[in-house]
Amino acid sequence: MKVAIDSSSFAKRYVQEVGSDELDRFLERASELAFCVILVPEIISGLNRRLRERALTLADYRAVKRQLLGDVRDATVLQITPSAVSRTVKLLESDVLRAMDALHVACALEWQADLFLTSDKRQFAASANAGLRSEYIGQPTS
Repeated sequence: MKVAIDSSSFAKRYVQEVGSDELDRFLERASELAFCVILVPEIISGLNRRLRERALTLADYRAVKRQLLGDVRDATVLQITPSAVSRTVKLLESDVLRAMDALHVACALEWQADLFLTSDKRQFAASANAGLRSEYIGQPTS
């Protein structure tokens, strides 16, 4: 199964929280894994925020960063193409969504993912509205 994932879900591999175990089960079943090129910078940004807030030590930050960079080595990195930008604009016009979240969905659509994993409720709704089979990782949607 071709699985595309957004930053909010993939970050659960490195920060134990609700949905981390569920994410691991989905990743075990994936035959191919892909993510938008912005995933790594988004996760690094979140880790640096935790480092600044002292919720993460420098040693832990370095270890998680090393693990992240190793994990993404075998995945497909989806580029932001003109077609993906066009899809992003359409998503922004049809759904309440942040631009970066729309880019993840657009890239998954371009790649023709069998499944899209997200931990963002608006992104989940937008991806489903766009016809992408999606799973919300974390707290159940209401």
